Amino acid sequence: MVTNYKMIQNICEEIKKELFDMQDTAYGEFQCKLMPTVEKDSVIGVRTPELKKYAKVIAKRIDADEFLHDLPHKYYDENQLHGFILCEMKDYDKCMEEVNRFLPYVDNWATCDTMLPKVFKKHHTELLEQISIWLKSDKTYTLRFGIKMLMNHFLDEDFALEYPTMVSKIRSDEYYVNMMIAWYFATALAKQYDAVLPFIEKRTLDVWTHNKSIQKSVESYRITNEQKEYLKSLKIKK
Repeated sequence: MVTNYKMIQNICEEIKKELFDMQDTAYGEFQCKLMPTVEKDSVIGVRTPELKKYAKVIAKRIDADEFLHDLPHKYYDENQLHGFILCEMKDYDKCMEEVNRFLPYVDNWATCDTMLPKVFKKHHTELLEQISIWLKSDKTYTLRFGIKMLMNHFLDEDFALEYPTMVSKIRSDEYYVNMMIAWYFATALAKQYDAVLPFIEKRTLDVWTHNKSIQKSVESYRITNEQKEYLKSLKIKK
């Protein structure tokens, strides 16, 4: 046990030192303005390209798990690094295990949206089973992550009408959940317009999310001008 504790301290302290060596305070201040749910003191201010490069290095280390299991992390940048490391994992089962270990500690939209494991693309059947579990979660960012995975992986050749149906039934008081639902439907309209339009026409979403979905769709270059005008006419007046 003592040896394991020392290993955890070694890699975690090393990572903290490296992150502070890459610190950009001006960038950190800018990030804080975008993330009202994150404590300012927890933001080191490491730029995303630097974190991604560093994640590739850590992901290859035999002691990477010691950092991944040392939860919760103290700094936002550690969480971001954690998410980028998960993106590098090549074993689906291992990656899913670590994603589920990490999700309860995710406390902001940026870290949630950082997690885009490449290996998920090759395991849609298993991923869909897990998504159905995430969509039942009462944790804001676990639920947001589940919706995002449906958006990222099941709006193209693997699309089915049951998926937007699942999302349309979600009701939440959380801004970051509802914003993701709106993002999902705006993207779904861009990719599967005819199939998804009835969800807007029949007003299956709550009023705020319905109108936000239309707003985001109208802002998209992937929606035709004719479609935009029709969507505008479906906006619900408060």
